[in-house]
Amino acid sequence: MISAPPKSAWAILLGGLVGWFASVVLTVDKFKLFTDPGFKPLCSIDQVMACTTVMESDQAAAFGFPNPIIGIVGFSVVVTLGVLAVSGIGFPRWIWAGLWVGLTLGMAFICWLIYQAVFNIHALCPWCMVVWAATPALFAVVTGQLWDRSRGVLQIVVEWRWTVVAVFYAVVTLILFLQFQDYWLDLV
Repeated sequence: MISAPPKSAWAILLGGLVGWFASVVLTVDKFKLFTDPGFKPLCSIDQVMACTTVMESDQAAAFGFPNPIIGIVGFSVVVTLGVLAVSGIGFPRWIWAGLWVGLTLGMAFICWLIYQAVFNIHALCPWCMVVWAATPALFAVVTGQLWDRSRGVLQIVVEWRWTVVAVFYAVVTLILFLQFQDYWLDLV
């Protein structure tokens, strides 16, 4: 059994709650759009910060149903494991590995969604960006949890995981700035 240190356990719980909340808000807003075509989510601020544009795109239902439902399910697992970890309960290595695999798939999916939002949809959704921020941090915490005592290449991965996350955030921020440069500069 592998128990998470308190810092990691709380990070998993809080990251899961943040991602879950954003996914719930997105799902509720998506269903409101289904029932009321005139509905405008609070996060649809202008032409760039436009949740409605993102929600109405084909990419918003990549598997035939609203993407945030994947977030609700996935982050519910993270929250459940986070609550148990905060309570001091340890898990077999395969549970941590399963969570890591889920977060790896989540990372791949958000990278695809970021690309779609920036280069194909040409709009950003603030709640989606919350998920984009929570997932890499959770990925780093669980990577450390799963492979903390590893040697060789995995130890290097564990030691550099937060640097990789910081570079990920920096690259995404740079892409968002460059792609929507006129928008950001008009705000100042």
